Amino acid sequence: MPNSVIAEDLFIEGNIKSAEGSVEIKGSVSGDITALSTVVRAGGHVQGALSGKTVVLEGRHQGTLQCDDLTLSATANVEANISAQTVTAQSGAEIDGAMHICAKA
Repeated sequence: MPNSVIAEDLFIEGNIKSAEGSVEIKGSVSGDITALSTVVRAGGHVQGALSGKTVVLEGRHQGTLQCDDLTLSATANVEANISAQTVTAQSGAEIDGAMHICAKA
């Protein structure tokens, strides 16, 4: 599986799509991200929609979030409407928005 990294000193304005890969955000993205797996690191920031199979948030996200498996670390700051099948959140994670959890059929 290919892995794309947005480094700490990068700011991307636009959408990112990776049908079979993962995206790791250490910098900032203003746009939608669709990937098999997305990780937003502690210093990372995404403003836009996140969608994919797995999403790990350590940093900041503003927008909408749709995934199968969501992991929120203690440093996560989320302002989003969330739709996920499973959610794991550490103590300290901040969430502002609606959360819809639906189990697999």
